[in-house]
Amino acid sequence: MTPALVLAAHGTRSAAGEQTLSALAETVRRARPGQRVELSYLEISSPLLREVLPVVRGPVVVVPLLLAGGYHAHIDLPEIIAEHRPDAVVAGWLGPHRLLTTALARKLARAGLRGTDAVLLGAAGSSDPAALADVRAAAHQLAVRLSRPVTAAFASAGTPSLEEAMERLGSTPAARVAIASYVLAPGFFHERLASAGAGLVSDPLGADPDVAALIWHRYEEALRHRHTAADPQPFHRQHA
Repeated sequence: MTPALVLAAHGTRSAAGEQTLSALAETVRRARPGQRVELSYLEISSPLLREVLPVVRGPVVVVPLLLAGGYHAHIDLPEIIAEHRPDAVVAGWLGPHRLLTTALARKLARAGLRGTDAVLLGAAGSSDPAALADVRAAAHQLAVRLSRPVTAAFASAGTPSLEEAMERLGSTPAARVAIASYVLAPGFFHERLASAGAGLVSDPLGADPDVAALIWHRYEEALRHRHTAADPQPFHRQHA
């Protein structure tokens, strides 16, 4: 039996955010017709992952809709899976990856990025240094794609903060600051980016076909490594 794909998003109080994540799940389904795909949430939104896991029959692969590591990836998600579906295969979180870089560059171009703009990669942030390193690696990949510096900045925990990075770039000769929104859906963190005073802010990654392709890549990668909640050793994720 082909394993079902269970998407595990963080959860949001934003109706637009939930709609965007539902659209992403539908984009994932359309990429592989006939494959079972279920959207769930770690908290706040419904249905919760702990409710979805027990009712999905047969083998399951859980792909976290998280752009970096941190508490939810290392603590919250494994605890839920261990309690409610210890046989599930657990995939790595999404970023960094070249498919996200492609989606970010496309959304910046659609937002009107200019050759003279200074670019920030605006992310939620984390108290986990490894999660911040993931975001900085994503900023480096975007810098290579755009052939210009890209600074990672964080709306919550992490340095530089969004405000610090905006102030720093505001003192440079750049005509304006452009923020690449490194979030999946509208909500609290994208609103923080949108209100930072940048010349432009790209849309969240959302239901982008490259994001959907990356989800299936993580799914296949997880099946190759067969890491489950009962196995304490995480597999090596490919950051290409």
